[in-house]
Order: sequence, then C-alpha cells, then structure tokens
Amino acid sequence: MATTTGAFIAGGIAACGAVTATHPFETVKIRLQLQGELQSKDVAVKKYKGAFHGVGVIVKNEGIRGIYRGIGCAYVYQILLNGCRLGFYEPMRAACTKLIFKDSAVQSLGVNIFSGAASGILGAMAGSPFFLVKTRLQSYSPFLPVGTQHKYRNAIDGVRQIYKGEGVRGLYRGMGAAMVRTGAGSSVQLPTYFFAKRRLMRHAGMEDGPALHLLSSTASGFVVCCFMHPPDTVMSRLYNQHGNLYGGIFDCLYKTVKTEGLLSVYKGFSAHLARILPHTILTLSLAEQTNKLVRGVETRILPRSTMDKL
Repeated sequence: MATTTGAFIAGGIAACGAVTATHPFETVKIRLQLQGELQSKDVAVKKYKGAFHGVGVIVKNEGIRGIYRGIGCAYVYQILLNGCRLGFYEPMRAACTKLIFKDSAVQSLGVNIFSGAASGILGAMAGSPFFLVKTRLQSYSPFLPVGTQHKYRNAIDGVRQIYKGEGVRGLYRGMGAAMVRTGAGSSVQLPTYFFAKRRLMRHAGMEDGPALHLLSSTASGFVVCCFMHPPDTVMSRLYNQHGNLYGGIFDCLYKTVKTEGLLSVYKGFSAHLARILPHTILTLSLAEQTNKLVRGVETRILPRSTMDKL
C-alpha cells in the first residue's frame, strides 16, 4: 500500500484515465436528467431517447467537441474526488477499525461503509465547484437545448461568471446534494469492490490480477449506479438551475417527483450505467496498477523506516 499522498496521486491518475473514456455518456446522462424538467410526461419532448441515441445526436449536431464539453473540469474534479476517495479510504478504515476492534486488520462492513462514505464526501466538497461548471458546460447545446442554458466559453470563464454573479456561495451551490450523491456511491463502491474481490478469491479460486479486478469492479459499478442515481439527478438540477428554482435537495426531489412522476429520479439511468460501469472498472483496475507504480517510486525515494510502517 502506498502512502496517503501516494494513494491520492494514484487514485487521481486512474480516475483521469477512466473519465477520458466515459465522459461522452456523462454528457448524455446530464441532458437526459434535465430533459423535460418540471414538465408532465404529456407535454415533455424527448430530444434524447437514451444513452447511445444521445451520443449519436450530440456528435451529429455538435461534433466530438460537443460530446466532450467540460472535460477539463472533469479531470480536475476526478483528481480531487477519487484522490480523496481512494487516498483516504484505507487510512480512515484502518484508524477506525483499530479504534473499535484494537486491530486494523479486522474487516468490518460498517466501518468500511462509513470510511467509503466519509472519504467520498471529502472529495465531493473539494471538487464541487468544478462539477458545477462541468454540469453547466455539458448541458449547453446550441442545437437541442434542455434545462437552463449557461453560455460559458470555457471552464475558467464559467468560474469567473459564477463568481462575479453569485460570489463564492454560487460556486458551492448544490454541494449538499453532491455530498449525498457521492456519499451514497462511495459508501458502497469500495466495500462492494473489496467484498467481491475477497469472495471471488475465496470461493472461485481466482488469483489477484486483471480478471479479478475486472469482475470485482463490474459488481461494484452496478451497485453504485443503483444507489447513486436519484441524488445524482437532484444534484444535476440544482447545479444547472438559474436563480432559485429549487430551495434545496428535498424541494428539488419533491417538485421533480410531483410533476414528473416517481421514476423521474431515474432519468438517464441507462446512460449513467453506461458511464459508471466502465468508469468504475477502469478507475479501480487502473488504481491497482497506479498504486503499485507509485509504491515503487516511493520505495526508491522514501526512507525504509517510513515504508515499513505502511
């Protein structure tokens, strides 16, 4: 295991590699979530009809640049989010386990869930302004607009306009929903991944390697999507709103369900699943490799006494 700093760096690198491949589905997911916002099913127009249809429509009308809107912000956000999530998870888990059970090697599902949620919430807080700008960049379309349209030239211009119009508070709009969303996802992502990994090694006789990482990541990604999507929909709408359309998390949830129906919180689920499965697989699989790489670098540059403590 690398140091906390090393794990932070390894997690960030892994997440950036994953987001490069999955960003198009994130763009589609956000537009599906905003499509028909606070409109009944009878009058809502479906401009994007699913994950792959959405990708095709955006590429046709806006090109590759359109499907990759906000990728710069996505990189910064992923470094902060997954750096915290993957970097702080194990130290927090070990510290809590040692405090409760007097032995950091003990595996406790409750402690694992708490550590996953706490590390994810820290990442969400750190990266919230960048996710806000990313969401607004991805929702913008000069051809088939959905939701409120924010015309930013780039990420820096977006931050500047938000700060100028709303101050620091504006940059952290919707952070509460981001914390709930990421906490829900993180609370199950790493515990599910390590649970699946241990079970496959114990009961299926699999050895540590790419195949085991792939299967464990797939199981983790599906569970994450089921838990995370409703707060993700609320977060997307809070981030993209203009003015005070929603008074907060529960107001947004209430208005959405009341106007659009109970299943409206699962709008864009197929696109989210198409993004989260490969993203989780790539992030966790790459994290295993980047962690080994960082560990090797640390072994060369850090004193042996420091490495022996890890």
